[in-house]
Amino acid sequence: MENLEEKVIMTPKCKTPTSTTIVVERKVVDAAPSDKIHVAGGDHTGIIINKEKVYENGVTEPCHAQLEFCVYLVSAATGSHTREARALRFWFKPEVPRDECPHEAQGFFRELVSPQDFPKDYVGFIKKIMKLMQNKYHQLKILEVELRQEVCGPPPQAFIEDSVLNQTQFISEQRVLDMIENAYPNPLTVEDFVTVGKWSKAEVKDALEALEEKGLTRAMSEGLYIRQHSIDTQVVKQMPTLCSSRQPSIAIITALYCEKQAVDAMMDNQETYVRYTTVGESNVYTLGTIGMHRVVTTKLPSVGRTREAMTAAGNTTTRLLGIFQKVEYVFLVGVGGGVPHYTDYSRHVRLGDVVVSTPATDLNDKYVYIFCEKAERNDKGGWDYEVKPYKPANFLLQDIALRLMKTEASFSLYVNEGLQRLRGVPGRWEAPEDATDRLSVDVGDGVFIEVSHPAPHGHHSRSRVHCAPVCGGRAVAGGGEARAAFAAHARARAYDCELDAVLDSVVGNCKDCFISIRGISDYRDGTRGKEWQAHAALAAAAVMKAIIVAMDPPTD
Repeated sequence: MENLEEKVIMTPKCKTPTSTTIVVERKVVDAAPSDKIHVAGGDHTGIIINKEKVYENGVTEPCHAQLEFCVYLVSAATGSHTREARALRFWFKPEVPRDECPHEAQGFFRELVSPQDFPKDYVGFIKKIMKLMQNKYHQLKILEVELRQEVCGPPPQAFIEDSVLNQTQFISEQRVLDMIENAYPNPLTVEDFVTVGKWSKAEVKDALEALEEKGLTRAMSEGLYIRQHSIDTQVVKQMPTLCSSRQPSIAIITALYCEKQAVDAMMDNQETYVRYTTVGESNVYTLGTIGMHRVVTTKLPSVGRTREAMTAAGNTTTRLLGIFQKVEYVFLVGVGGGVPHYTDYSRHVRLGDVVVSTPATDLNDKYVYIFCEKAERNDKGGWDYEVKPYKPANFLLQDIALRLMKTEASFSLYVNEGLQRLRGVPGRWEAPEDATDRLSVDVGDGVFIEVSHPAPHGHHSRSRVHCAPVCGGRAVAGGGEARAAFAAHARARAYDCELDAVLDSVVGNCKDCFISIRGISDYRDGTRGKEWQAHAALAAAAVMKAIIVAMDPPTD
C-alpha cells in the first residue's frame, strides 16, 4: 500500500528556445525508477521527477487562480541581466470552494517568494515549489509553471527603496516646497531648512526667492516663510465668533497639503483663516459648504511618530473640535498605501482606488481603524501584535458608504468637477499613466520582483472604491511580510501615515461618527511616491463629497 500514497510529480510539458513549461502535480502512482523517472529519497521522499518530453496534464477546465511576476537574472560570467517572466497557474482539488482558491494561491505565492529563503536560481525555484506542495499545500492538485526569458537590461529604478535614493539630498525648489507644504500652516525659518536639509543658507534663500516669484511661498515677518495658500486667506490671532447658522457640523482633517487642496476643491463659499502663532502650533481652517452641509477643513502641521508630531496632531484636532462645537461628524481624508492581492481581482487594491474605513464583513469586532504599535514573530511562525483599535459609536457614515458602493454610485463626476476647479493649481491632479502603477514584492537583500496585477472579470472601471478597515503603524506599514500579515489579520485594504493621535482626540471628544477615506498613492503608507499623490487625494475627496451629499440635510 505504501507505494500508492500521493506523490508530487514534476514533468516537463513543453520547451522553446526562450520558454519552458513544467507541470507539478499531486497523484497516486506506483512509479518505478527508470532512465525517464527519477524517484527522490531521503528528505525528498515522495517527490518524483518525470523526464518524459511531451506531456499534457489532462485538465480542460480553466485554472482556478493564476499570477505572473518577473525576476531579473544576472549572468555570473558577463554580469548582464535577463528579464524572465514566470507564470503560475493553479488547479485545486474539487472539495476546495472556488472563492477560496485565489486566497490559497496568494498564500502559496507569498511563501514561495518569502525573503527568508527566496530561491536564487531555477533549480531552487522548482524545488521549493515541489516542497511547498508536498509539505503544506495538500489541497493543490496541479501547478503549471511557465518561464519565459524576455528583454535584457537592468531592473527599473522603481524598485529601489526611496530611502536609498534620498540619502544625498541635493537642494531643489521642489524639496524646499515639500518641506514648506508639510509644515503648513506652521512657518519655517531659513535655519529650519539648513538643519533638516543640510543645505547652505545661500542655497535655501535662492530657492525661497524663486518659489516666491512663482507665487508659491511668501515671506512673513521675522524671517519666516509659509506656503501661499490662496488670495482670500485671512491671518487672525483668534477665530472670529460664528453665528449659529454658520457653525459647521462636519470637520474634515487632512495631513498633506495636496489633501487639503483636494478637499477644498469639493467645497463652495470658502473662507480660509490662519490662526498664526510664533510659539506652538499655527492652525488653518477653511469654512464652506458641501451639498446642504456646513463644513470646516484643517491640515495637521506634520505627521509621524516623533513625540512632537503626534502631540501636535492630537492638539490640532482637539483645538478644532473645541472651536467648532457643533461638529458631529469627522472625516479623515487623504492618501494611503494599498494592500494588493496578487491573484484575486475582487480583493486587489490599485493606485488611484479609494478605501473607505468600514468594518470587515467576516469579523464581529466592527473595528474600522486598527493601529499596530508592535509586531513580533512568535514560536509558531506567526505574529503577535499589540494594537489600538477604533470603532465609531454610530456607523451612519459607514452605512452610507456601503449603500453608495452597492448602487455603484459613481464618484467620477466629483473627480471631474475637482479637476476643473484645480486647473492651474500646481500638482498632477489627473491620473498618471497605468504603466506607472507597478507592483513589486520585496524578496530581501534589496531585491524586488515585479508582479502583474490580477486580471479583472468582465467590465470594470479603472478606479474602484473598497469598503474595508484601514490600518496604521510603522511596525507593519513599511513592507514585506509583516505588512501583508497584519493586513490579512485585520482584513485591511489600506495603510495610512499613522493617524491614531487624531482618532484618540476624536474619540476623547465624544464624536460618535467618524470615517477615514484613503486614496491609494503607493503600496506602503501613502507617503512614498509623489507621482500618484495629488490624484489619489482628489479621488478620496470625491468619495468624501459623495458621502456628504448623501447625508440627510441638517435639521436647523
